Amino acid sequence: MGTAPMWIVVLSAVTAAMVQEDLYRKVFVFREDPSDAYVLLQARPEHPMLNFTVCLRSYTDLTRPHSLFSYATKAQDNEILLFKPKPGEYRFYVGGKYVTFRVPENRGEWEHVCASWESGNGIAEFWLNGRPWPRKGLQKGYEVGNEAVVMLGQEQDAFGGGFDVYNSFTGEMADVHLWDAGLSPDKMRSAYLALRLPPALLAWGHLHYETKGDVVVKPRLREALGV
Repeated sequence: MGTAPMWIVVLSAVTAAMVQEDLYRKVFVFREDPSDAYVLLQARPEHPMLNFTVCLRSYTDLTRPHSLFSYATKAQDNEILLFKPKPGEYRFYVGGKYVTFRVPENRGEWEHVCASWESGNGIAEFWLNGRPWPRKGLQKGYEVGNEAVVMLGQEQDAFGGGFDVYNSFTGEMADVHLWDAGLSPDKMRSAYLALRLPPALLAWGHLHYETKGDVVVKPRLREALGV
């Protein structure tokens, strides 16, 4: 028998070590700066994606570039990437190409972002704290591969690795979701408000994950303090 392709070996190893947990009122805390730590996630689209939406909430005082969400395939390391190169700017990648969204600089608050994309018309949407930014064009007609390594806190420059620690995330992250569909404006708003949401490939309420390096799960400070 021949040996399995490397991407199958990587995906099998990731799946074997995953735990499933409801992370309601919890956060991932990435403690070191810079760091080689990350969180592996399990998302298995049945087919290549022609539409998707990714949402998450982050809290950091970083001013250097950092990666939030990285979805890499064997063919393309930046298949889906949410990246913040500096305060007041987000980059949204699909298939290795990106559009930039300029936003107000963070004043020490949590930021909730959602990014969605449609292959048919190449429309990229970006929402910050429940508000939409002007839509932009990105990768019309592209298909997002479904055999992927998905992680938080690092940018993959190779399938499952190739990290630059000076692009790592330090801080807190929560409410991570990925859908293989675009969300309506009402659902985008619901994601920001942490209300009921449709079933997802990745859902914070039953997340399959594995922490790698100095990442811990802690209660959210707001709920812990009873505020």
